[in-house]
Amino acid sequence: MPYYQWRNDNLLLDVRVQPRASRNEFAEVLGDRIKLRITAPPVDGKANKHLSALLADIFGVSRSHVSIVSGESGRNKRILIQQPAKLPDCITPRQWRTGDKKP
Repeated sequence: MPYYQWRNDNLLLDVRVQPRASRNEFAEVLGDRIKLRITAPPVDGKANKHLSALLADIFGVSRSHVSIVSGESGRNKRILIQQPAKLPDCITPRQWRTGDKKP
């Protein structure tokens, strides 16, 4: 199973977060997750706030369009990004099928 799935126009992303990294970046794919390095420490929700802001910037959406669906207190997280405006190289655009309603 890939580390991301399209649900209509929304993106579900399965990540393994590495806090206290030297820089913010997507790293290697680990099975069914992609490693995401972030500079924030994992204390008092700082890492989750930083992660939401970072993903909002990467995907060109507001922070309110990024939500942690599962794994809020762990390193393995499932994140929902509503209608991403931009995609990093590690994500393929949604493929439209015949009969789908296009935006």
